[in-house]
Order: sequence, then C-alpha cells, then structure tokens
Amino acid sequence: MTAKLTLEDMRADIAEMVYDEPENIDLDDNLMDLGLDSMRVMTLVERWDKKGVELDFTRIAERLTLRGWWELAQDAQGLSR
Repeated sequence: MTAKLTLEDMRADIAEMVYDEPENIDLDDNLMDLGLDSMRVMTLVERWDKKGVELDFTRIAERLTLRGWWELAQDAQGLSR
C-alpha cells in the first residue's frame, strides 16, 4: 500500500504550524515545546483526515513527538513499521 501521508508530509505540515523549517523538526522533539497547541493539533488532524488518514485526537495527544504521530499514521494507513 502506498502512503497517503508520508513522514516528510507530516513533518512539513507540523513545521508550517510552528513557523519553522521542516528540517528543524526532529523525530523526538516534544511538539508542544515547539509551539503546537491543541487548536493547531486539531487543524493538523483535520488536514490529514482530508487526505484519508484518520487519526484520533486523543491518541495524538498522548504522543507528543513526530515519531509517535508517525507511528499512529502508519497504523492508520496499514503500513508496516
């Protein structure tokens, strides 16, 4: 299966929300420390849902790193890790 959402897409979307460059978002950075808040997270979840990747806000909120979010996105897309 081909990913509808890639790790780099996710990184770029997050970077856009925190007004930074994608290369500055590391896999294990705490995304809240970078400036994400619940409203921005909801915006991202809605954006990714429109791409066909349904992520649960509660599960996203439990994982505060790009690595954690990417694992959830892989699961949602049926991709192996």
